Amino acid sequence: MTLASHADIAVIVVAYNSEATIEPCLQRLRAAEGVAEVRVVDNNSSDSTLDIVQRHALADPRLRFIANPDNPGFAVACNQGAATSHAPWLAFVNPDCFVEADTLAHLRAAASAVGGGLVGAALCDEDGVWDAAARRRDPQFAAMLRSSRARNLSLPRDAAQALQPVDAVSGALMVLPRVVFERVGGFDAGYRLHAEDLDLCRRVRAAGAQVVCANAVRVVHVRGVSSRARPVFVEWHKHRGLWRYFCKFEASQCGMVTRMAVFAMIWGRFPFAVLRAALHR
Repeated sequence: MTLASHADIAVIVVAYNSEATIEPCLQRLRAAEGVAEVRVVDNNSSDSTLDIVQRHALADPRLRFIANPDNPGFAVACNQGAATSHAPWLAFVNPDCFVEADTLAHLRAAASAVGGGLVGAALCDEDGVWDAAARRRDPQFAAMLRSSRARNLSLPRDAAQALQPVDAVSGALMVLPRVVFERVGGFDAGYRLHAEDLDLCRRVRAAGAQVVCANAVRVVHVRGVSSRARPVFVEWHKHRGLWRYFCKFEASQCGMVTRMAVFAMIWGRFPFAVLRAALHR
């Protein structure tokens, strides 16, 4: 892979009560190679997130922001940011992701190397623990009813492949050509939180492009900073997203009994997930 030096990447950051991490996130993005535009979409934060964003916007003409009067969700905000930018490459970066100077350029080069596909990075937390969501297979909910092993969507890192083909990467950091994003219609705005990245990756593959993880590109991702204060809200929309994904891609192939069983499996986990999130908080 060769790294082009010109700036042709529009970075989209969706923020919500992200004051703990958005300062270093934006500092790093502004210093990153290849960045032509930065669009921050704030989903009605109640902390100092927007003040921090405004300060960066005053210091860097590449950075503009949208201050939503409410919280329409991650997918809607990503589409807003993409629609207000113009560069031929799009990078969706969570406000709790800390890229290095060459991260986005490497991911752009990786996407070019696979013919213009969607690329994610090898994500880890501050302690170096790898994020299993960086490489995933498509959910198969009917199979999950028969085997608990099917519920594990993570794929192991293949050390022999610098660019490892996968079904899906994490929406915390993904790079793809704008033309591909627009071809598939962007993120599905029917998702509020969670599963929209699985959905996008599946539609990108269906459109004929590859989805790969750049195994050598390591990025620190401090997970769930803005969601810890609202465990019920987050878990509700996570489970709602899983049900939407099933209805879109698998329900038509299943009988009524299977559909009812999948509904019970997804929503039966909801109270336990809320309790676990509350205890973790």
